[in-house]
Amino acid sequence: MFRLPIILLCAAVALPAADDLEKQIKSIVEAFAIVEQNAADPINIDQVFYQGAIPGLLHKLDPHSTFFDPGQFDQLRKMESSTQKGFGSVVTLMPGRVVVLQTTPGTPSGRSGLAPGDEILGINNYIIGRLDLEQLSELLQESRQHPAQLDVKRPGTAGMLRFVLVPEEMQTPSVDRTFFVGPGMGYIHATSFDENTGKDIKEAIEKLGGDKMSGLILDLRDNPGGVVTAALETASLFLEPGQTIFTIRGRSVPEKAEKVPEKAKPYRFKLVVLVNAKSASASEIVTGALQDHDRATVVGEVSYGKGLVQSVYPVSEGAGLALTTALYYTPSGRSIQKPLDAAFELGQQTAHPNSKSEFHTDKGRLVTGGGGIQPDFVVYPEPLNRLRVALMASGAFTSYATQYLRDHKVDGDFEVPPTMLDEFEAFVGNAGIQPGVAEWSTQADFVRNRIKTEIFNQALGVERGYQVELQRDPLVLKALDILGS
Repeated sequence: MFRLPIILLCAAVALPAADDLEKQIKSIVEAFAIVEQNAADPINIDQVFYQGAIPGLLHKLDPHSTFFDPGQFDQLRKMESSTQKGFGSVVTLMPGRVVVLQTTPGTPSGRSGLAPGDEILGINNYIIGRLDLEQLSELLQESRQHPAQLDVKRPGTAGMLRFVLVPEEMQTPSVDRTFFVGPGMGYIHATSFDENTGKDIKEAIEKLGGDKMSGLILDLRDNPGGVVTAALETASLFLEPGQTIFTIRGRSVPEKAEKVPEKAKPYRFKLVVLVNAKSASASEIVTGALQDHDRATVVGEVSYGKGLVQSVYPVSEGAGLALTTALYYTPSGRSIQKPLDAAFELGQQTAHPNSKSEFHTDKGRLVTGGGGIQPDFVVYPEPLNRLRVALMASGAFTSYATQYLRDHKVDGDFEVPPTMLDEFEAFVGNAGIQPGVAEWSTQADFVRNRIKTEIFNQALGVERGYQVELQRDPLVLKALDILGS
């Protein structure tokens, strides 16, 4: 005798004709009975359906519809509320090395005495030096779910230190950077869109002076999106009451336009939005709306192109289902969704992508469709070269900063003197990195900036280090030109 998992949608759904459905279910039951009774190895029923049959069904629809087993669905809910387990520390990952950059007071790492500059040599008896970056990332992710024993080497201290950290539920704010990048010019970085992002961006703007600012850079690079209501709240901070933010269209979803609330009081300073190929979903909704209404200038690379409306349905036994039900369109009519592979063509099933590629903003500017948001100014990150790759992979900047801070105190006015560049050249030379004179001289500004960034990361916090790093960011420099014009 066998038991099939009970998977019932907790929402009203249209089912096929009863006779057709009964025939299909009967075939599934008969096939499963044969497998369970005759397979060479015992069958795990939950695994068969949670990891096989149901994901296989959704995979035939499109690449984004997803089934979540009970554990995954619980994690999804925590991600939406930005509450996750962790230790409250920021680390930098290098091949075979993990170095602490910052700890937050009151968190497990802060209470334990873990400090910036500490190098984690082992986690739960796994030796860090033997792991590559992918293995390190997996180990760190796993360690946040259970008590972790850390073996730590502290600069200037003989012997090994051992810490045992117990992870705690904590808020992980999606707005993680807020500061000025020039006189009256603010900068806000949002890592995702969760239920608090709209409110957090508004608070960040007020922290910078609100409408007293002359301009703002809203950085949505690497932002994968998230909760759509947060995108609506964010766009409404800048658009006029009644303006359309997006429209949805789908086979079983009535066409609906989401607009800025009539009571909205938008900010009116100049605005630049930064995006790249990893800016997706809610990030693209915000960016597309601001661009179509000529409210912001978009700088960067073409965004990811994920404009599928995903409806999340809870099902029985604690599982869940994210199903594509429609497409998002910007105010000018552009479909955000990039063309899908022929095997996943939505066509008649949900909504039609654009049949044209040219659209116009409120002021008549030409914007193109076809998937993702095309920036007004295409700007790419600084390219890497052989020396930069070698220096970054070696962890030399972090190690040198740690060594320097053993004997020196720094404040916010610190600058890298010329003698430090010579010292650093000798430092990396001992590690086998010995570029020619011409190659080294052309990279002096990069090296100077990276040294200062890492010193600030460990001495003053990662936000201060990030401010230094942005001073050579091509997208930020272009944004400042636009805001200052």
